[in-house]
Amino acid sequence: MNSYKSARVSEDIKRQLSLIARELKDPRVKDKMLSFVRVEVTNDLSFAKIYVSAMEGIEIAKEAVKGLTSATGFIKRELSNNLHLRKSPELKFVPDDSIEYSAHLNQIFLEMEKKEHHED
Repeated sequence: MNSYKSARVSEDIKRQLSLIARELKDPRVKDKMLSFVRVEVTNDLSFAKIYVSAMEGIEIAKEAVKGLTSATGFIKRELSNNLHLRKSPELKFVPDDSIEYSAHLNQIFLEMEKKEHHED
């Protein structure tokens, strides 16, 4: 399996997960600002590691991962139907704090810009 196909499937899975997550009724996932940051798929497309981040922070992302893990059967079935995969990959959800970290960095840059502007 070439890396182009696994990269394409990774992006397709990420896009579909955003749509599927909206349908979930689990309170740990519903109405949360979740982002599927990265999807790593093995070359044989049998496993997918999905990094989940939340605007509210890592604790919300950890709770969302629990909800997503409990809905894995539904998510796999939806992925298989929507992407027309012969075999849907085993899914592993991992909490990620990259959105929270990015917001923190953005805040630091804004503060630096304010200080620089006041010094002029």
